[in-house]
Amino acid sequence: MKQIYLIISILILSFNGFAEEPVKAVGIRGGLSSGFEYRVFSGDLTSYKVLLSTRKQGLQLTGMKEFHVPDAFDIDQEEFTFVYGFGAHAGFESWHRVSYYDDIYHTPYTERRSGPIAGLDGLAAIEYSVREIPLVFGVEVKPYFNLFGENFFQIQPFDFAFTVKYTF
Repeated sequence: MKQIYLIISILILSFNGFAEEPVKAVGIRGGLSSGFEYRVFSGDLTSYKVLLSTRKQGLQLTGMKEFHVPDAFDIDQEEFTFVYGFGAHAGFESWHRVSYYDDIYHTPYTERRSGPIAGLDGLAAIEYSVREIPLVFGVEVKPYFNLFGENFFQIQPFDFAFTVKYTF
């Protein structure tokens, strides 16, 4: 019931100020790195994004610079925008390590480990802006590489996600 009140409140508050371009956005990201994001537009075609996400039983904070290309597609729709960018992340991740009590019976046991991670991120996205209500739907890929953690060096080129953002 609380979610319904929240959605209704957001929709009621969103119907003012349609003539102005949005300067901020908050949203959710569902993918390998799922979480909450906050975007601030710094100009007509650039923005900064902060993403608080979970991945591998850990928590990461990502900061990104984004560039928006509104006329990237050969269709008459102004609602589609291509977004690309770069950034960095830091946080921690957890994993289970399997060890053995002895060499004769090979009795395994697992222990939980955690460690810090840091790395660089890229971004490529296609976003669709709904003009009637201030919502933006997107599909994005955010490749990244990690240092430290379970593996000292890890590359993930396919972190696909769906996003929904409320602009204001």
